[in-house]
Amino acid sequence: MENRLGFIHSEMELKVLILFILRRLPERAAFQELTDMTLLTDGAIDYFDFTQSLSDLVDTEHVSLTEDGYLITEKGRVNGEAMESSLPYSVRVRAEKAASTLANLQRRRSMITASHEMRSRGGFTVKLSMSDGMGPILSLELLTGDDKQSEQIEENFKKNAEKLYGRIVELLMEGQ
Repeated sequence: MENRLGFIHSEMELKVLILFILRRLPERAAFQELTDMTLLTDGAIDYFDFTQSLSDLVDTEHVSLTEDGYLITEKGRVNGEAMESSLPYSVRVRAEKAASTLANLQRRRSMITASHEMRSRGGFTVKLSMSDGMGPILSLELLTGDDKQSEQIEENFKKNAEKLYGRIVELLMEGQ
């Protein structure tokens, strides 16, 4: 890894970069999300070096791995914070920007939920909700005819929850 282009030149720098990114996320990062952020931060990072460094961080308990993704541990947080100033400034800026984008997406995903279940007398109940991080601001249950329709409603709600909320409020406030 020593003779390469880019700003990250050692395995230690790559590990610090991974910890730097994970420290800025409110939730676990899926493997692909973490891979994309890391490789895009310094375009010359090799995928195999990245996966080896990430595996080492898991083995040394700096990062935990579950079926939901990767999360920085307290040990990783402390050691990463102590070392992150060693990263080149331009790498930190790019990593911060990438992590911020994902963090915003993660926060949004955690505030919007959609699920469905089969009713005993036929049809499905789709449950949609949106919170502002402090409590629910919208909770809605709909009757649907089949599983496919339920999934389509869930998908559209997740994509457009804020617009739908605004439109519902607008319709309810008409004439005032």
